[in-house]
Amino acid sequence: MAVTLRSNRDVVFQCAYHVVWCPKYRRPVLDGRIEDRLKEIISEVVAEKGAWLAALEVMLDQVHLRVEVDPQFGVHRLVKAIKGRSSRVLRAEFPHLKSRLPTLWTNSYFVATTGGAPWAAIKRYVEQQKGR
Repeated sequence: MAVTLRSNRDVVFQCAYHVVWCPKYRRPVLDGRIEDRLKEIISEVVAEKGAWLAALEVMLDQVHLRVEVDPQFGVHRLVKAIKGRSSRVLRAEFPHLKSRLPTLWTNSYFVATTGGAPWAAIKRYVEQQKGR
């Protein structure tokens, strides 16, 4: 698998994360139309924030996301934006969620890096820079 290096004006990077979060009280409410709409919202927010969605899995009581994020933007800001918009939109579109949960999501989430660039990719990048 080839490593994709991304860049902004100042930084060349490869920052991929596995992010997991749950509904409040880990209630199994993410099914059917709610699941479909949540996937749409997550995709929209990721695109708007200039991140890259690599994988998305929604289960009844948790969301798993693999995403690449510009380190100058930060994974924490992306997660906050996703959880904020999805909670607001889903609770407006599916009023029964309001009666079951005081808020849609817990305040916490799990995040882990999913690995760095292999040495060969780093070496190739360094070699490319020599010719600049």
